[in-house]
Amino acid sequence: MITRRQAVMLAPAGVLGAGLLGVAAWSRLRTDPDGPVVPIGGPFSLLDGDGRTVTDRDFRGRLMLVYFGYTHCPDACPTALQGMSTALDGLGGKRQQVAPIFITVDPERDTPAVMKEYAANFGPEITALSGSTDAVKQAAQSYRVYYAKHPTTDGYDMDHSSFIYLIDRQGRFLANFSDQTPPEQIAAKLRGLV
Repeated sequence: MITRRQAVMLAPAGVLGAGLLGVAAWSRLRTDPDGPVVPIGGPFSLLDGDGRTVTDRDFRGRLMLVYFGYTHCPDACPTALQGMSTALDGLGGKRQQVAPIFITVDPERDTPAVMKEYAANFGPEITALSGSTDAVKQAAQSYRVYYAKHPTTDGYDMDHSSFIYLIDRQGRFLANFSDQTPPEQIAAKLRGLV
């Protein structure tokens, strides 16, 4: 019989194990030639920092690095955006062939203007996108992004998956990286494609 104390100690291991199994299953769906292929990516129509409508088709002909997060994020989002920017630095003159895109999962606070100002901290070429709750939801669903509002004592935070998606020049999924992937590894993958 497991005591309450043992159950409390085992709970984080169970959550971690379930998370790892989920990632392994997700990866298998993408790479198992005999299994189903889950499409990742797809159409979106959002607003840039100047309030202009931007769609996925605006980036055809360029590779895309797409990240979903929010401006109040304490760690994963700044890490991912800095990693994307550093990876682009590793491309030299070919960096224009890659479109880094940051899409909010918190459109309630992340207006187009807020997104533009925040993304500028990580590099001028990052396209920061926001939009209506429904438009953000549709984009997140296309990329299989999990996000949910998490109440706190002084408001809320956003729980969200943290992947950088690499999309090819025709809008098809190629690979993904975590927010902890070394920028050099992302740059190496990009150099093989530009």
